[in-house]
Amino acid sequence: MNNEIIQLACIAVIALGVLVQTILLIAICLGMRKGLSALKGEVDDLKSSAMPTVEKARVLIDEASGFLTRVGPKVESTVTDLSAIASNLRAQAAEVEIALGDILEKVDKQSSRIDTMFSGTLDAVDKASSFVTQTVGKPVRQLSGLVAGVKAAVESLRTNGHPMRNHGDPDDKDMFV
Repeated sequence: MNNEIIQLACIAVIALGVLVQTILLIAICLGMRKGLSALKGEVDDLKSSAMPTVEKARVLIDEASGFLTRVGPKVESTVTDLSAIASNLRAQAAEVEIALGDILEKVDKQSSRIDTMFSGTLDAVDKASSFVTQTVGKPVRQLSGLVAGVKAAVESLRTNGHPMRNHGDPDDKDMFV
């Protein structure tokens, strides 16, 4: 009997496990069915809201392609014209650069010439001022010396009539007050 009871208990446990699995599978199936129906509703809502936008985008794309078809040749001709203008501008810029180079070379020569003339003029003015200084300065110094001598003579004549004043001790000549 022991063996049969153990077998019967094992069969009951297995049956119970199968029953629990069946219940779980049925619950999972019902949950999946409910989830799928909710997902289907969401997809339908998304379709109903997205489809008008997709249709509008399709119309816009069609209009844009028509516009590009009409404007394409005009854009190509404009690009060709701009390329021609750019090459003309490059050529004119090269000509202007050459002309500016010539002008700068002439300006450099003229400024060098003016610098030489100005330096020569300043040298001549410097020599003239030195000559005038020496020519006028020497007689002025001589006249100044002559006036100083006359002044000293007059002073000495003026003090000869009066007794010499004592200006202090002869030992105090190094002291200054």
